[in-house]
Amino acid sequence: MAVAALKDDKTLAELAEKFDIHANQITQWRSQLIEAATGVFLTPAEKRENTGPSVKDMQAKIGQLALENDFLAVALGRFDDASAKK
Repeated sequence: MAVAALKDDKTLAELAEKFDIHANQITQWRSQLIEAATGVFLTPAEKRENTGPSVKDMQAKIGQLALENDFLAVALGRFDDASAKK
């Protein structure tokens, strides 16, 4: 279905009628196929790189959240020494 849409030998209306599917669904599947097709040519190392945030980004976020927690704990007066909690 999505491959037929990529061929561009028929209009969306013709494909929708032939497969008895709404034209918007064909467009969505076509877009998903194009996006996923790039993954076919990636090496295993490249696939691992693109799976999510890096360790460095996550550590930076953890540091930011720890600072915010310490600040809020002190500002609210809930702890004597916010850094010593745990």
